[in-house]
Amino acid sequence: MALHLENVRLDIPVATTETRSLKATLLRSVTGGRLNRSRGGAVITALDNVSCTVHEGERVALIGHNGAGKSTFLRLISGVYQHSAGVFQAHVPVHPMIHKSFITSPELSGHQAIKAHYLMMHGNLRGFEAFCSDVVAFSGLGDFVHLPVKTYSQGMAARLIFAVLTGSRHECLAMDEGFGAGDSSFYEKAKDRLEAFLASAGTLLLASHSDDLLKRFCRRGLVFSEGSIVFDGPLEQALSHYHASQG
Repeated sequence: MALHLENVRLDIPVATTETRSLKATLLRSVTGGRLNRSRGGAVITALDNVSCTVHEGERVALIGHNGAGKSTFLRLISGVYQHSAGVFQAHVPVHPMIHKSFITSPELSGHQAIKAHYLMMHGNLRGFEAFCSDVVAFSGLGDFVHLPVKTYSQGMAARLIFAVLTGSRHECLAMDEGFGAGDSSFYEKAKDRLEAFLASAGTLLLASHSDDLLKRFCRRGLVFSEGSIVFDGPLEQALSHYHASQG
């Protein structure tokens, strides 16, 4: 067993005095969960009554419209959010690929940013040289890797981040599809690397709006609606359930 959730709820407090005007805005743009007023302002119930078990080696698709709870679920299982009620157990480390960014200063050079990421992931520099060579070659940065990241074009930065984040294998990967690869000339090469990266993950939870992508990598589907799982089963059935509910 990799992950186990039982009747999990996640409440996100919103500190504001403007709960009357916030209500409609938050429900439209941030989450499909419920917003309740409280003395401290407002609380969004972003996930509610979520129960599922994911076994090691499973490849699970997260399906639902924007705001249904997919990304919140990924943040919860990755440890970004702490559940408010219920039982959550992670028996393997879950690596989040939710935001396409470095957790480092843009003042660092590309090489320093690669090293900082590697240290955070591995806790040491064993194997770093091979990793760094692969990242530099794949991103096509060449000597620019020694300049500060803040001097890079958007495309250069995107290629470097993509190369770094897809350069290691993970026991359990939680990934949001919003993961571009930079300019169009880089796309085909990036697509092949992304597919190899996803295929190498021990356990995969993938949130995407692309049926083709989900069918390529997943066998099971969790359909989310308003912060809850409304269907859990074989991927084809999950996709059919979701599309029928949208019609």
